[in-house]
Amino acid sequence: MSVPSNVIAFAGDTCIASGELMCVALAAKKAVAKARPETVLVFDAATSEPVEIDLRGSREDVLRRLPPSPVVRDKAEAQGEADKAETPRRAGRPKLGVVSREVTLLPRHWDWLGSQPGGASVALRKLVEHAMRANVGKDRIRRSQNAAYKFMTAMAGNRTGFEETARALFAADAPKFDKLIAAWPKDIRDHLRKLAAAALVAQELAP
Repeated sequence: MSVPSNVIAFAGDTCIASGELMCVALAAKKAVAKARPETVLVFDAATSEPVEIDLRGSREDVLRRLPPSPVVRDKAEAQGEADKAETPRRAGRPKLGVVSREVTLLPRHWDWLGSQPGGASVALRKLVEHAMRANVGKDRIRRSQNAAYKFMTAMAGNRTGFEETARALFAADAPKFDKLIAAWPKDIRDHLRKLAAAALVAQELAP
């Protein structure tokens, strides 16, 4: 399970907690311990991917089953890299973090890549870096749209105006979007606006 750095939990239409997974998990545990608990949903605060938490048992049981946080995992990985650094290296060029994976291309693509300075690998890395820089704005908008749509589908899919709101989101129509969600519960509305901000602001700034 991939652990997000920040999560957000809703009990019904109300946001009950946001922040690190451990704190949010305890808040969710408390919510479901009520006599008549509402449905509790936990999301990655940035991507809106659902986060599964096993809330059975005691608080200690819940915490014990949580995967390590990104900070703990990063420390473990850093220690692993340090241990590798202490191992005598063989002669040759360092890998510099290069990961080898399979790429499928047509023969003419391989011919062109092979003719480039530094060979196919260097040419591919340059092409990817260029594409990443050229599309950074579009990628930010797409991530914003996708995160907002996933969240609103889970939390407001049966609400009045859902389909129109989705169209306004992907059309980057900020005034219409705000008007359509104005009657939705405040916590849902506030988080949705935060998720959709990058996509909607892009349209507002356009000439």
